[in-house]
Amino acid sequence: MEEDSSQLAAKPETPHNMEAETEAYGEEEHDPESNSLRQPLLLKRNRTLSSSPLALVGAKVSHIESLDYEINENDLFKHDWRSRSKVQVLQYIFSKWSLAFLVGLLTGLIATLINLAIENIAGYKLLAIVGFIEEGRYITGLLFFTGVNFLLTMVAAVLCVCFAPTAAGPGIPEIKAYLNGVDTPNMFGATTLLVKIVGSIGAVSAGLDLGKEGPLVHIGSCIASLLAQGGPDNHRLKWRWLRYFNNDRDRRDIITCGSSSGVCAAFRAPVGGVLFALEEVATWWRSSLLWRTFFSTAVVVVVLRAFIEICNSGRCGLFGTGGLIMFDVSDVKVSYHLMDIIPVIIIGIIGGLLGSLYNHVLHKVLRLYNLINQKGRMHKLLLALSVSLFTSVCQYCLPFLAQCRACDPSFPETCPTNDRSGNFKQFNCPPGHYNDLATLLLTTNDDAVRNIFSSNTSNEFQVFSILIFFALYCILGLITFGIAVPSGLFLPIILMGSGYGRLLGMFMGSYTNLDQGLYAVLGAASLMAGSMRMTVSLCVIFLELTNNLLLLPITMIVLLIAKTVGDSFNPSIYEIILELKGLPFLDANPEPWMRNLTVGELADAKPPVITLNGVEKVSRIVDVLKNTTHNGFPIVDEGVPVPGTIATGATELHGLILRAHLVQALKKKWFLPEKRRTEEWEVREKFNWVELAERELKIEQVAVTREEMEMYVDLHPLTNTTPYTVVESMSVAKAMVLFRSVGLRHMLIVPKYQGAGVPPIVGILTRQDLRAYNILSAFPHLARSKAEEKLY
Repeated sequence: MEEDSSQLAAKPETPHNMEAETEAYGEEEHDPESNSLRQPLLLKRNRTLSSSPLALVGAKVSHIESLDYEINENDLFKHDWRSRSKVQVLQYIFSKWSLAFLVGLLTGLIATLINLAIENIAGYKLLAIVGFIEEGRYITGLLFFTGVNFLLTMVAAVLCVCFAPTAAGPGIPEIKAYLNGVDTPNMFGATTLLVKIVGSIGAVSAGLDLGKEGPLVHIGSCIASLLAQGGPDNHRLKWRWLRYFNNDRDRRDIITCGSSSGVCAAFRAPVGGVLFALEEVATWWRSSLLWRTFFSTAVVVVVLRAFIEICNSGRCGLFGTGGLIMFDVSDVKVSYHLMDIIPVIIIGIIGGLLGSLYNHVLHKVLRLYNLINQKGRMHKLLLALSVSLFTSVCQYCLPFLAQCRACDPSFPETCPTNDRSGNFKQFNCPPGHYNDLATLLLTTNDDAVRNIFSSNTSNEFQVFSILIFFALYCILGLITFGIAVPSGLFLPIILMGSGYGRLLGMFMGSYTNLDQGLYAVLGAASLMAGSMRMTVSLCVIFLELTNNLLLLPITMIVLLIAKTVGDSFNPSIYEIILELKGLPFLDANPEPWMRNLTVGELADAKPPVITLNGVEKVSRIVDVLKNTTHNGFPIVDEGVPVPGTIATGATELHGLILRAHLVQALKKKWFLPEKRRTEEWEVREKFNWVELAERELKIEQVAVTREEMEMYVDLHPLTNTTPYTVVESMSVAKAMVLFRSVGLRHMLIVPKYQGAGVPPIVGILTRQDLRAYNILSAFPHLARSKAEEKLY
């Protein structure tokens, strides 16, 4: 897992491409974490524990590393904390809250900008279509509609394909992986942020079956990351206040605030945003982080509310009637009886079944798209543009299949509607009639959801129209996600779920007291739970979306049933995407068979651990760095006196030193002519803790002369003296829970028995070593059938 980014490799080893890997390379596998010191990297043949430091991130195979969330308690760190004054501590706390405020402020501003652009671009496009249709120029309207959508999709796809491949897709799986401890390359850069903003505007305005909710989560995380590190990688600010956040641990917390702010900006759901970060994306959580994420989402809501007040006065173009998502059903009197629980349970079961089926089929589609995308940029563009053409033709032509319906004088809204939005679009119908299918298809996705969620409209839609709507968005939901544009899964799943929810409400008719619009809301919630497997955060998001607290009991029942049913068949959609991308995400629940294996047995399946002495020769350090790709090395001292006894000659495990710190020692020429330990003041003159946080320097960039090779380096001051250790008899299941919960990068295995001749360390475990697939490749006898696993 801990690899050198200059290393060559082919493509990620995942369960889905292992057969192809074996056919292409025979028995030869690339295992940089397990390579020995004297064995050439590119000639290594792995016949032990498999590790794969590669992942398909964006458009190409990328090298990935773990993140150092563990506090590195070396001498410099301890001195820095001892020497901090109260003013510096307050400065650090104030900086955290300031960054949380800025994350919320900028996320709210950018979300408003995206919504303004989408509503105006899509609005004027639809107004032009209405004009062509009123004149009877249907072919001209079709050509204009498909042409504009084609150009908008091309802009989004070209930006993603040529400038920022990591901006394609929702970005939520990669954020989950980052907060889990996986450093996904180029995911939070300035280019990715800009492409995500412009690409989201183009893709959503083009009428594709995708939402801006997932991209907004990614945008919030990008903003948080750029603020924390002081700007883009090549133009970072060196402001002294930002030096406190030059570490993975604080950057993780700020990105968590960014992800929750993105959800809040997408749905105007501050509490739902916090719970989404807690339930879905964050691996590490604590009370102080809860407060800061809530503060960030509160700032987002204030910004959004301020702009809504401005836009309601008509100063934002066409933004007033559409805009930020809010499916208000607060005017509906929710009254239900005991018998209404039956259709609610049915909705939950259908949502779980359809959600798991959607995940299964989408998995197949994404694997097919991966084969197409690997053929080059032109194939990616053609795929995205083909989906755009198909979507536009369907949205424009299918309403002609629906029968025109006469306007009912009891309708609360103007009928028919000739504007870009409204529940009763005239489309091709004569005066006094409306086309219910055009109301759902020839509009923005947000307005389509508002229309199908509309309450007290039991006679508005025909069964045939809702069937076409549901079938179309099932197809579009499968073929649109995965193309090279920024896309979110929330809105497509809401559209599908609301379709079958409304259908069920129509079929129930007078047998239920629930409004058809509420059935649509419950159907959307059930499909989201069946696909994404969220419960608490999703429940709160829907309550904030619909603004009706009376929906709480039945929404909870639907979500719980749908998630339970879905979990019986396959993982959540985000877990499937993580697996397809090859990101080594550690799940919260270890496999049952991991209890039958000890960490000592895992260590035996790896090459012997490489250790360094506390005072080590420069030539030895250079040799280790150039011939291995490990990120951490145990420091072992021989002949150490045992405190409190007269015994001498003991072997001490002093701690763990990181590769980056070894490279810094070589760069700073921290060399001694003789083999001795240094004083504390000596190392403080040469190093500071800010420099030790840098990770970009490589051993190939450091020049060491032949004379310097014979000198020594005292590694004691740079060594983390308190690494996490486990006894070799601990089960892999227990070790994995500890590894994930604390957010480790290295876990040292110490022997169960101490004594003369027993080495102080057995081995080191990393993220890749704890992945179930890699363990089973080395211990195939541990694989059990599902029936056997249930016995555990």
